[in-house]
Amino acid sequence: MTEETPGFEEKPDVPSGATPDDAEPKAAAPSEEEAAASAGDTDPTVGLTAQLDQARMALSERTADLQRLQAEYQNYRRRVERDRVTVKEVAVANLLSELLPVLDDVGRAREHGELVGGFKSVAESLETVVAKLGLQQFGKEGEPFDPTIHEALMHSYAPDVTETTCVAILQPGYRIGERTIRPARVAVAEPQPGATPAAAKEEKTDDEESGGTEEV
Repeated sequence: MTEETPGFEEKPDVPSGATPDDAEPKAAAPSEEEAAASAGDTDPTVGLTAQLDQARMALSERTADLQRLQAEYQNYRRRVERDRVTVKEVAVANLLSELLPVLDDVGRAREHGELVGGFKSVAESLETVVAKLGLQQFGKEGEPFDPTIHEALMHSYAPDVTETTCVAILQPGYRIGERTIRPARVAVAEPQPGATPAAAKEEKTDDEESGGTEEV
């Protein structure tokens, strides 16, 4: 029976010629991932750069959203303003259309010399008001016939016209801006079939006179 000497510990056998450090186990070398993680932990700028990139991306997305919303709002405002103007024009046109028969009566009274006294004052005030609302009268004798603004109620032939012409205004037309609310009702005349217009006759006569003159 052996007795252990107190105060002494057994040490592992060390080969001869080896140093004491060789007797202790060496720690395993860290892998590349661990080394990169360790380097990242020790370098705070890497994390800050990632956070900055995320913040920039979020800011870019929010800016794009804001610009899109602003463009949609501007389009909405323009559409509302356009609709408002259209509704106003339609309302004014409907109102003035109801007043056209009254204006026709005023015109006939003026032609017959009956627009006198208080009736004349009221008629002129009415005409001033509708003019301020944008109502314009059109249609004159002698102007070329235009089917987009004229309505032909009478038709005839005339030797002194070179094209279809309004020879009488039976009822004036009215417009608001570019909108025609009533065409001018007219009597038209076309060139006489086979007849030479007066202008062409005069031109032909002038040519004959100039051609017939000979130098001596």
